[in-house]
Amino acid sequence: MKIAMCLFVFVFSVLPAWAQDKGWQKQWADWQTGAKKEGKVVVAGSPDPEVRKGLLEGFRAKFGIPLEYLSGRSDLAEKLRAERQAGLSTVDAFFSGTTTFATILYPEKMLEPLRPALILPEVVDNSKWKRGKLWFVDPEDRYVLRLLNYLTYQIYINTQQVKPEELKSVKDILHPKWKGKIAAYDPTVAGTGSNDATIFYLQIGEDFVKKLYLDQNPVISRDRRQIADWLARGTYPIAVSADTGLVRRMQEDGFPVMTVTHMPDAPGNLSAGNGMVALMNQAPHPNAARLFVNWIASKEGLQIYARARLNSTTRNDVDDSYVPPEERPRPGVDYFDSASWNYTVTEKERVMKRLKDVLKIR
Repeated sequence: MKIAMCLFVFVFSVLPAWAQDKGWQKQWADWQTGAKKEGKVVVAGSPDPEVRKGLLEGFRAKFGIPLEYLSGRSDLAEKLRAERQAGLSTVDAFFSGTTTFATILYPEKMLEPLRPALILPEVVDNSKWKRGKLWFVDPEDRYVLRLLNYLTYQIYINTQQVKPEELKSVKDILHPKWKGKIAAYDPTVAGTGSNDATIFYLQIGEDFVKKLYLDQNPVISRDRRQIADWLARGTYPIAVSADTGLVRRMQEDGFPVMTVTHMPDAPGNLSAGNGMVALMNQAPHPNAARLFVNWIASKEGLQIYARARLNSTTRNDVDDSYVPPEERPRPGVDYFDSASWNYTVTEKERVMKRLKDVLKIR
């Protein structure tokens, strides 16, 4: 009797898991069949040649299906909006930062729920993710998945003209000797410049922001490569909101530049960059799109994407040894998350309005 009862319990405890396993496998096979008939998947994201190359080669090697990559910057979502108004839909999946999703694609209902489309066991297994679960950032917890999470910094220096020990606090860049020697990305336009200025405003205060962007007489640019070039040449030995990747590559090439990471009042801010992914609704290749989002959230796909971006990920089984230690978030540190939905939708807009009024930079 006891043996029969144990067998009964075993069968009925294992059966649901077995059925679920068979269920996802059948769905996966159906998607693969449908994707082959569709012939391709169309993915939109930032104009990064390494990302394009990695995704095209990786996805085709995995599934034998071509991937078409559409690149663009902040105007890409506007193009998709115009397409929708014309009754067209050309993109299956979209990579971007929080702003594009929070201000255009999500509120205008251009997204398909992503959570139900994720079925690979290694993707839905909570133990594979650093937060103990998939990190959806949208209010409904089902549309926009965060894949990248790394630290960014605001201050960069030319070490031939500025010694690291001269900057013990971020407020040290307000010293009179640095007046006219600072280059900064425009803090009043959408992007890195306004993001960093907003964080300064929230963490250090309005007085610091006014002194930095007005009293220190910085040169204001909307070209981050130009800012990095000025920094490398020493034209402006302090840079605010430069491109971390460019500065890192210049450092590797022997230029005397560095990211300032040691200041306690500027410990770095969490960012996702273009490391958020979502499914577009009315997708022209829906089966291939579902294959893609599962693959990009898997260890293999995310490894390819993260290495191309040189960023750390939200998975805990992806090797991120290629990421400098100072760009990897440390457990237990309370970082400002510049990619959070609430900050992007509420706080940032409020502060940006104030900054435009206070700074009056055209």
